[in-house]
Amino acid sequence: VQLQASGGGLVQAGDSLRLSCAASGSSFSSYVMGWFRQAPGKEREFVAAIRWSGGNTAYADSVKGRFTISKDMAKKTVWLQMNSLKSEDTAEYYCAARAGLIWGRIRSESDYNYWGQGTQVTVSS
Repeated sequence: VQLQASGGGLVQAGDSLRLSCAASGSSFSSYVMGWFRQAPGKEREFVAAIRWSGGNTAYADSVKGRFTISKDMAKKTVWLQMNSLKSEDTAEYYCAARAGLIWGRIRSESDYNYWGQGTQVTVSS
């Protein structure tokens, strides 16, 4: 399984960005896909997750109402639409995947076994 994250950049507060995670190497039908982020000097934290089959979604409280996670099964791509960006959203963003992940564990970084490289999001205030 390979995950390729892209779409980061430098934006101003209030702007939008859409991150992409292109997946390959599996059918992903039983997978949960997640987005995590890590700001300088901080631990990596959960941002959002989506179940590949069924489409259940979940968000961190800090991004709820501003970020939307979605998927295209045919393209094997997961997106993270980020609106109303704030300076505190500045971080390296990572996509992650795990087959058969129990929904109650989706916020746990250690439960994901596939990770993409990060894509940097910088929000200037």
